[in-house]
Amino acid sequence: MATLLDGKKTSSDIRIEIAEKVKIIKSKGGKIPHLAAILVGNDGASETYVSNKVKDCEQVGFTSTLKRFDNSVTEAELLKEVEAINNDPDIDGLIVQLPIPDHISVQKVTDMIKPEKDVDGFHPVNVGRMAKSLPSYISATPFGIMQLIERYKIETSGKHCVVIGRSDIVGSPMSILLSRKAYPGNCTVTLCHSRTKDIKAMTLQADIIIAALGIPEFLTGDMVREGAVVIDVGITRVEDSSKKSGFSLRGDVKFDEVAPKCSFITPVPGGVGPMTRASLLMNTLLAAEKSIYK
Repeated sequence: MATLLDGKKTSSDIRIEIAEKVKIIKSKGGKIPHLAAILVGNDGASETYVSNKVKDCEQVGFTSTLKRFDNSVTEAELLKEVEAINNDPDIDGLIVQLPIPDHISVQKVTDMIKPEKDVDGFHPVNVGRMAKSLPSYISATPFGIMQLIERYKIETSGKHCVVIGRSDIVGSPMSILLSRKAYPGNCTVTLCHSRTKDIKAMTLQADIIIAALGIPEFLTGDMVREGAVVIDVGITRVEDSSKKSGFSLRGDVKFDEVAPKCSFITPVPGGVGPMTRASLLMNTLLAAEKSIYK
């Protein structure tokens, strides 16, 4: 049976490590890391994510600031707020919670954030630095996946990794990170997407599969070879009358079929999700240390 890549426990370990570092900073009279978040509107999922991030900051001893705006906020007003945070020397990292209203350009907002405060790792400068294997902020979900691979000592060198999904947030950066000359890395990477013919033929060759396409239970047992490592990034609400809530959470992997064939696999929930939150804290600590953009 597969070893579970326990994101809940690993993220808890990371938070404990960060809290210890913050205690040392405090004892030396140093600057406490400060994360700012901008939330537009009242999207339920976004509210939950941001409140969790605020709680995470409290838990590790960071300072946090939450700036709220109505859906009616103009692009100019939002950009002005980003600029104000850019120029605030006390704030180390800034995230703008997505989605934002359609009348505001995500690209413009992302580009406005100073690269050295871009702890989400979405700014073109950070993406470019990552692609060039230079120190950078890596977006939180890929960073979390890399941490899981490293902390569970999964061998990646010379392995064939198949990434399903080519989003800028997960699939594309994972394909770059795992092909880099480093550990984790040195994989031969195949990036599959909606236009890929016969994805099953690709996944059956894979030593490592990263499923990040947002289709519940897409990866089935017959698509995975014995001993593969499977990392499930997907999380979708699916109607389930047997549950009190009326829904259950499903990943992109049909867990019960796939797990018996794997050497390692992430559960959903409790796998990649908690690692994404922990990675944001890691990036904020790096931003406070000013170690990347020296």
